[in-house]
Amino acid sequence: MSGRPAPAPTVSVVVPTRDRPELLRETIAAIRTQDYPGLVETIVVYDQSTPDPAVATPDADRPVRVVTNSRSAGLAGARNTGILAAAGELVAFCDDDDQWLPGKLAAQVAAIDAGHGAEFVSCGIRISYDGATTDRVLDRDRVPLDALLRDRMTELHPSTFLIRRAALIDGFGLVDEDIPGGYAEDYEFLLRAARSAPLINLRTPYVLVRWHKRSYFAQRWDTIATALQWLLERYPEFATQPAGQARVAGQIAFAQAAAGHRRGALRWARHTLAHNPREPRAYLALAVASGAVRPDLVLRSLHRRGRGI
Repeated sequence: MSGRPAPAPTVSVVVPTRDRPELLRETIAAIRTQDYPGLVETIVVYDQSTPDPAVATPDADRPVRVVTNSRSAGLAGARNTGILAAAGELVAFCDDDDQWLPGKLAAQVAAIDAGHGAEFVSCGIRISYDGATTDRVLDRDRVPLDALLRDRMTELHPSTFLIRRAALIDGFGLVDEDIPGGYAEDYEFLLRAARSAPLINLRTPYVLVRWHKRSYFAQRWDTIATALQWLLERYPEFATQPAGQARVAGQIAFAQAAAGHRRGALRWARHTLAHNPREPRAYLALAVASGAVRPDLVLRSLHRRGRGI
């Protein structure tokens, strides 16, 4: 044996983008300045927008490639386009409005290498919303499927994901492109990955996540309700975790209420409380359905505390 250390694995970072040129450049800069000894290629996937060839750079250690989404429109198709174009042993995701913080990549690669067959590693996040920041760090090192069924764990944000490419191609698979409206595709992806093997988590906020006052799904309540019902049907394991099933049912109730479907909201709120009488989303849904509070005010209040519905 030569005694030489093995070369650091190549990492391909998939960055879907759509009409955010200034934020995209900040995202790419944060990736390229990571203190990591291996090759890091950034694959910028333009989705429903015109590619900017000026973003590409042929650097030997930190190249940036520009491609166009060749699959279904939206985040899932764009991420899959990037995965299939990737050359790295490891694949990471980063949204075009988020930023990796110093040390992120080196720490995650070390964790996945030390994980004894680990396929997927995440980390904490620093949420920026309305001029304030909130750190969200998951207080656990491993995330099995049953834990994810109980709790979505907002800390497991797509911009934190680092995954073995072999698991994506020959294991638990690509991002699902069939979810109604593309809503909750990241949660479904996490559930499927955790079915294969527990996820590794680092208890450090290594990614800055920007939450916007007008999110893509803010006014698409019917789509949200439909997608979450699809999720409950796709994962019968929710029946083994009443609190988790109540959580998703409560989200459906809130979406129904926000969309103005009072009967649907009441029906799903009852379903929620039957599984967990302490689930707060049911009571928020009832308040919205009664007209006592507006859904946008509920969301703003939660977002200021780094929370979501």
